[in-house]
Amino acid sequence: MSEKTGVKKVILLVGATALLAAGAAFGATALLVNIFQHKVDAEKPFFRVVEIDDDTDDPAVWGKNFPLQYDSYKKTVDMQRTRHGGSEAHPRVPDAADPRTVVSQSKVEEDPRLSRMWNGYSFAVDFREERGHAYMLTDQMYTERQIVAAQPGTCLNCHASTYNIYKDLGDGDIMKGFHELNKMPYADASAHAEHPVSCIDCHDADTMQLRVTRPAFMEGIKLVKNDPEYEVNTMATHQEMRSYVCAQCHVEYYFKGEGKTLTFPWSNGTRGDDILEYYESIEFKDWTHKTTKAPMLKAQHPEFETWSQGIHSRAGVSCADCHMPYERVGAMKVSDHHVRSPLLNINNACQTCHKVPEEELLGRAETIQARHLELRDHALDALMDLIDEIAEAMETGATDDQLEEARNFQRKATFLLDFAEAENSAGFHADQEGARLLGLSMDYSRKGWKSINEVWKERAGEVAKK
Repeated sequence: MSEKTGVKKVILLVGATALLAAGAAFGATALLVNIFQHKVDAEKPFFRVVEIDDDTDDPAVWGKNFPLQYDSYKKTVDMQRTRHGGSEAHPRVPDAADPRTVVSQSKVEEDPRLSRMWNGYSFAVDFREERGHAYMLTDQMYTERQIVAAQPGTCLNCHASTYNIYKDLGDGDIMKGFHELNKMPYADASAHAEHPVSCIDCHDADTMQLRVTRPAFMEGIKLVKNDPEYEVNTMATHQEMRSYVCAQCHVEYYFKGEGKTLTFPWSNGTRGDDILEYYESIEFKDWTHKTTKAPMLKAQHPEFETWSQGIHSRAGVSCADCHMPYERVGAMKVSDHHVRSPLLNINNACQTCHKVPEEELLGRAETIQARHLELRDHALDALMDLIDEIAEAMETGATDDQLEEARNFQRKATFLLDFAEAENSAGFHADQEGARLLGLSMDYSRKGWKSINEVWKERAGEVAKK
């Protein structure tokens, strides 16, 4: 090889090395710029396009600053079903614009035992599959229960964006406005409502921190914490708040006193039988059963209470972790505001913790739900038999004194069954707790039958004496 050729090769080698070094430097620089940009994006998760404050309750306005969250919030109009839940639209009058003409399927038509369980109460007339948050206000306003019962403004607390309503009715005092809303007729109260649950109900407009705005929960959580001085918005952890903002509405409740004050019955605890014991202690009833004349209780969507007894709660998993899981959008980690069943979003909602295939996780959940619903059917059948037994005894002349015990067992069996029925996870939030309550319900029905048998024996003895 000539000296000239050798020099050329050295020059080419040096040049190639220089190009590689330059390319590597460019790549490293680009990577660093990209990392820096992602860090900047992460530090500034939104841009203030419009000013929002403590009076801004329109979610569309918040959406200008938080388009990712708002886009997913709007998806709560979806009605995709899981195997044991969800709802499709059922138009009463096709192609009509009035929201009253589109409803979800009727549970009482699908299962007439529910109408018999609630006979004499408005739920026996209209009880439908739950739909997404987008429908929470219109579904409440146009339910047929509004026709058969004079519902109070209290119902609005969980079916609308109420933070500004409280302030308006209370001249800036949320607690005062809360009491004013409760005692209003529903038609008058709903005239103040414009939106279903909105950003302002769960977020501080200045800091975007999670917050509780419903006074009923502010008071109720003091009972759970056994601390009358507990202030949820300053003392709860961020992870607790990711459940508490949901528990403002997804709870059991009753209307207290003449003012119809929304009250959470947690003085004895949050389990179904704890709540039943509380209602017994204050001799509360929701209605009188039309068939048996028993004093009855109605359970309402006790998701928070049931979740509190489950394995996810014990593990520190919040409601939002499963129903509003974090997702990556570019450099940002945002909470998915398309609130829905985790079974429709297994990858983000479940597999973050459970490193097994989607099919396996779905199968586990559906097995739990199917077994829970099987137990629920047994409890319903047992209750139907008790109602029949009481009705037959009434028809043949049994007295109120003779039937008092059986009616009380019907009241207890119904409430615990209803507690498991009304809870919107088909047993998944706490499967063992659901089975325990349904077992107690069946036992109360059994005791009710036994009481009726004693009535028949007593009456047979009276006939024999004659």
